[in-house]
Amino acid sequence: MQMTRASHIRATLVLGLPLIGSNIAQMLLHVTDSVMMGRYGVEELAAVVLGTSLFFVTFILGSGFGQAVMPMVASALGRGDEAQVRRDARMGLWLSIAYGALTYPLFWNSGALLLALGQNPEVAKLAQDFLRIAGAGMIPALLVMVLKSYLAALGRTRVVLWSTLAAVALNIAVGWPLIFGHFGLPEMGVRGAAISSLFVQALNVGVLGSYAARRHDLRRYELFARFWRPDWPALVQVARLGAPIGLTGLAEAGLFQATAIMMGWIGTMELAAHGIALEVSALSFMIHLGVASAATIRVARFHGQGNIPAMRTAARVAIGISVVVGAVVVAIYLTLPQTIIGLFLFDGKPDTPAIIAYGTGLLALAALFQFADAMQAIALGLLRGLKDTRVPMVLAVISYWIIGLPAGYVLGFPMGLGGQGLWLGLVVGLAVAAVLLMTRFWRLAPGRPGATPVAATSP
Repeated sequence: MQMTRASHIRATLVLGLPLIGSNIAQMLLHVTDSVMMGRYGVEELAAVVLGTSLFFVTFILGSGFGQAVMPMVASALGRGDEAQVRRDARMGLWLSIAYGALTYPLFWNSGALLLALGQNPEVAKLAQDFLRIAGAGMIPALLVMVLKSYLAALGRTRVVLWSTLAAVALNIAVGWPLIFGHFGLPEMGVRGAAISSLFVQALNVGVLGSYAARRHDLRRYELFARFWRPDWPALVQVARLGAPIGLTGLAEAGLFQATAIMMGWIGTMELAAHGIALEVSALSFMIHLGVASAATIRVARFHGQGNIPAMRTAARVAIGISVVVGAVVVAIYLTLPQTIIGLFLFDGKPDTPAIIAYGTGLLALAALFQFADAMQAIALGLLRGLKDTRVPMVLAVISYWIIGLPAGYVLGFPMGLGGQGLWLGLVVGLAVAAVLLMTRFWRLAPGRPGATPVAATSP
């Protein structure tokens, strides 16, 4: 029976809403650290902003393997191939463990890297203190990504949501006393935030892994049975699909990280305001990312079934939902900017008014790239559903690094617009990416006369 547009909307929301909630909760793990550090000190906040940014950029590259599991498992389910479901997810876990182990030396020596990038010495030292502990959480963070993708492709999105929400609550419960030294514990500052994050990530892996292994209707997939045995063909396929996904994410995350570094050249207060405004805009982006993930799963499954009309309708529905969300977010940014920025700061700190004023201006610019950011995220999700990742990677690099970053530098420094100019460069890069990527999907989507066969773009 053919699905109506209303049923497509319901199906996308049923799948997407828990993913949206999970994405927001995942971001709240970092936001709660920033809120707590914002009440601890400006230098400590700036250090956590830098440390979290470096961790996130490194995580994004490795998370491509986990994200690749989502369309691969969904497509295998569409074909009725349960053995391939297990093979793809298991090798995603293998690749994530290997990548996470290779990244830790970077975090251990991060202070020298940040100094070389022109950061304040005291802030760089504090950031290194944070990363030497939090960096050990890379492996569990990547394993969580694989398990989330695996469970989401199987339609088990609620457990992902609830486990992540529990992690946020636990991060606050553990982090607050460790940072400030409550309940007889020593005052640990940034190290306390790092210990809390590491503990929560490790616990989350245990929860999701136990669910995937022990849930009665998931046992037939035998995800962890004979886990030590390599499956080289599946590993190569996950790596070939996942590496471009990771590099695409790195291109975008690197754009924001490079902007943060340049903001650090301007001043510590400006960097702190930038970090807050960026986390606020990232929270709204998590909504679009959840819709994009739902679109990836639905497009991949319909494509695996050979149901092309349903696949195209699912794509249009995802785009429409994201546009509506974007309109609401823009209205909030433009009407409540000072209130939003103020949530991250303590009124008694002398730098608070300046940070609120500067952050308010940046949040207004974030409203400009809301739709562009949404559309490039949805387009990437749709293309991943078709297992098209290599050309989108190239388009992303061009948009973010050849167009967006130089535009931000020119506007920010030679043209004298400062931090506002850097953010205008973000607007330019994201807008170009949105146009290029969305155009590619509709040119590739089966059912369009003269479209390129999707198999030709698969890894």
